Amino acid sequence: MAEIGTDIQRAKHLLHQGELVAVPTETVYGLAGNALNPEAVTKIFKVKERPSFDPLIIHVPDLASVDEYAEEVPEPVRILAKHFWPGPLTILVKKKSIVPELVTSGLDTVGIRCPDHPLTRELLASLDFPLAAPSANPFGYVSPTSPQHVQDQLGNKIQYILDGGTCRVGIESTIVGFENGMTTVYRMGGLSIEKIERVVGKVDVQSHSTSNPKAPGQLKSHYAPGKKILIGKIEELLQQYPAHCAGILTFQNDFNSPFQFILSPSGNLEEAAQNLFTALRTFDKMPIDAILTEFVPEVGLGRAINDRLRRAAAL
Repeated sequence: MAEIGTDIQRAKHLLHQGELVAVPTETVYGLAGNALNPEAVTKIFKVKERPSFDPLIIHVPDLASVDEYAEEVPEPVRILAKHFWPGPLTILVKKKSIVPELVTSGLDTVGIRCPDHPLTRELLASLDFPLAAPSANPFGYVSPTSPQHVQDQLGNKIQYILDGGTCRVGIESTIVGFENGMTTVYRMGGLSIEKIERVVGKVDVQSHSTSNPKAPGQLKSHYAPGKKILIGKIEELLQQYPAHCAGILTFQNDFNSPFQFILSPSGNLEEAAQNLFTALRTFDKMPIDAILTEFVPEVGLGRAINDRLRRAAAL
């Protein structure tokens, strides 16, 4: 199994050797490798069993680093990075040739982000290369938000997990680019649309499901647990699935079930987002046949939570 610890120098040494290290961010844990080393990037795809047509995000220590890897950064996108970095924002920009096409799945754009976690920021600042780091889990499964989540699924495939505790945001970054004269959101995530629009005005949301993604996290079936997910009114779904064979994932209501997870008893969407992936993993350990759930309010981080539920259910 992988060693879990807080030794940044050990993580740095392994990355310089072309190995992979799980790293913490404020969103989820990433499976990190040298983004400029095609062999290391190939290992990421192999360890995750990720299809090569699904591009990766590269991680940098600060905004100044972006110009090393981006051919151009549209002004609205740069303004967003100035406002929200470090943080749960990925910018999609034209790439320079230094970024291997393997990272971008042959696309001429690359997703770049500056994560908001002190350990990983210190690690990034000590490296002379960016880190490609998709979520540290088998492809298509629920993203990890703790070191133990990584250990449970990839611990026999990597040597080291940098322990940064539990991720405080809990869902992946929001991906934003610029297309057809509009600031465009390609994946909803830990930075809400409302916050983005307060800075750059109205945005175009294109986070639709696809089999030919322009950015990470756009595939129709993704973030899925091992149990079938049904979305609707829980009271009605319980008529199809008795409580003894179904788990209940609810926003804040208590259904008095032995197999339930309440995302936020107080109705706080930030808390619900932080708990979502832990909840889905918890159900996989329960003796149930299906997970019954409901959409949360479609505002703020609720939009990203609902997006993840749709993809987990492959709707």
